[in-house]
Amino acid sequence: MTVGCGSSKQSKSSSAQTRPSVAYVTNGVAAFWVIAKSGVNQAGEDFDADVSVLMPSDISDQKRMIEDLITKGTDGFAVSPIDPDNQNELLNKAAKFAHVITHDGDAPNSDRECYIGMDNYLAGRMCGELVAQALPEGGKIALFIGRVEQDNARRRRQGLIDELLGRSEDSSRFDPPDAEIKEGKWHIVGTYTDQFDRVKGKANAEDAMSRHSDLAGMVGLFEYNPPLMLEAISQAGKLGKIQVIGFDEADETLQGIVDGHVYGTIVQNPYEYGYQSVRVLAGLSRGQTLAELEIPESGFLNIPATQIRRDNVDEFWTKKKQILGEK
Repeated sequence: MTVGCGSSKQSKSSSAQTRPSVAYVTNGVAAFWVIAKSGVNQAGEDFDADVSVLMPSDISDQKRMIEDLITKGTDGFAVSPIDPDNQNELLNKAAKFAHVITHDGDAPNSDRECYIGMDNYLAGRMCGELVAQALPEGGKIALFIGRVEQDNARRRRQGLIDELLGRSEDSSRFDPPDAEIKEGKWHIVGTYTDQFDRVKGKANAEDAMSRHSDLAGMVGLFEYNPPLMLEAISQAGKLGKIQVIGFDEADETLQGIVDGHVYGTIVQNPYEYGYQSVRVLAGLSRGQTLAELEIPESGFLNIPATQIRRDNVDEFWTKKKQILGEK
């Protein structure tokens, strides 16, 4: 990586910049990130910062974006690492030239300065609670997710499994994604990954139904998974026969809750992810400390998840539309 064009983070912090440049790098392209962008733009106005939002298509695209930010001399950026274990070196190099924080998904072994997001393991357990409520007798369920390499994906999947199986809390636990899990009344037939390929995501749902005619539930752990699952289930004529539980707040998922085709979903607060990321990066660029910015000593600014069911979906959806300026 070429970094010679950037100036050091130390020189940036000591230069008393009046309008820092801040970037927000996502882990893909999704409606979820459009909400985050609203928070980024509002914080840019509130904290007098030049902001940009970058949505990569894959890990190589994300790497290129980070390198470009350093070359341009960006003061700081927030990133949701696609494959944190293999991106530590890149993030560590970047941290020498810019303020680097993570959001949504963490890279805890890197030199990032803090993480802004939810506890994905506990959110996974919250999702497990929804699955147990939707299927009190248990049964066969299939899990769907973009990729398990991401820290947030691994943690929320594990939290879900641990909650269903009645295990103690241990976010370091890891059940291999290629194995079936049979324990008690639960049979997790597999974890289907799609690498953010929507065609593959729908095909995965179709495959799960084809292989398991008695499938009782589907759980989508990324924002776009539940809508693809619903589409596949509808075309198979199994709406209402297979319980659907999701993550995030895609309109199709929320409509599914209203219509009774989705039991519930776990929502994050992407607006706050974007807003708080810019607030912290603008402050760091102006020489403030993490303590002054009210970041806990753990380096984790927790923005809790929420369970959405039929009894609170209308209120939540109204707030979402207000944030996006929709009617």
